[in-house]
Amino acid sequence: MRHFLDFEKPLAELESKIEELRHLSDGDDINIADEVSRLQAKVDRLLRQTYAKLTPWQKVQLARHPDRPHGSDYVKELITEFAPLAGDRGFAEDHAILGGIGRFRGRSVVVLAHEKGADTEARLKHNFGMAKPEGYRKARRLMALAERFGLPLLTFIDTPGAYPGIDAEARGQAEAIARSTEACLRLSVPMIATIIGEGGSGGALALAAGNKVLMMEHAVYSVISPEACASIIWRTAENAQDAAEALKLTAQDLLKLGVIDAIVAEPLGGAHRGRQPAIAATGDAVEAALRPLAGLDGPSLREQRREKFLVMGNRGL
Repeated sequence: MRHFLDFEKPLAELESKIEELRHLSDGDDINIADEVSRLQAKVDRLLRQTYAKLTPWQKVQLARHPDRPHGSDYVKELITEFAPLAGDRGFAEDHAILGGIGRFRGRSVVVLAHEKGADTEARLKHNFGMAKPEGYRKARRLMALAERFGLPLLTFIDTPGAYPGIDAEARGQAEAIARSTEACLRLSVPMIATIIGEGGSGGALALAAGNKVLMMEHAVYSVISPEACASIIWRTAENAQDAAEALKLTAQDLLKLGVIDAIVAEPLGGAHRGRQPAIAATGDAVEAALRPLAGLDGPSLREQRREKFLVMGNRGL
């Protein structure tokens, strides 16, 4: 059953009508191909009109869409011979961050990916993609592995933010995030980070301080969620739409600001309507970003990354 967002309700009605007509045709052998074709053309036209003028708040909804491909989907489709590596060697395994080693289009790589989970049981297991300190310490461990063996690091970010619970704070959440971000910046191997859904706060940045930062067309990336921002500024989460406008969290805004390096186009209607094409396009973008970095030595890669973040935000809208 396809999940429709509020602004997609006209599409839901049309697609429901198409499905009814197809069932009618199957059951009574009535030729309704022309009517189905007419309605499908109307759906395609409405899709183009709707997605050509999305608001930042609608982009937030799309980034959180339950049918959107998750980190594990990208790993499954893009990484062959994947061998997961678990645990931080200090406290526990954190299922909010997947990590391991594998091959990306023939090249050995280390991979890190946030995972939210696709159903209730999986979401609870993966803590809705909100990592605890052990998740970021595992990430550092795998970054050290990439460094030791000279392997590129690929990360796929999709998290509302780091887990804010008391137990995470007691185990040094802020320090773990800072150390993970520092480890990204110190790497002497190429690092490509891709925002595939939500990029929330330091919990996202801890895996996103790469040589190249890519972002899906309908993903979002921000220092705070619109709801949390609205609660601070307006004292109510009801102004989340206003906060989304002010935060400049869309891929288009962030490209202008120099926060990201490239936007990965999504299929018409978003990645949730074309999962395979969206993942394939991401793979092509990652390969294109990685290719020119492969020939650089460690000091050059660190310097390029350092300069990238020092000048970030200097380009105004």
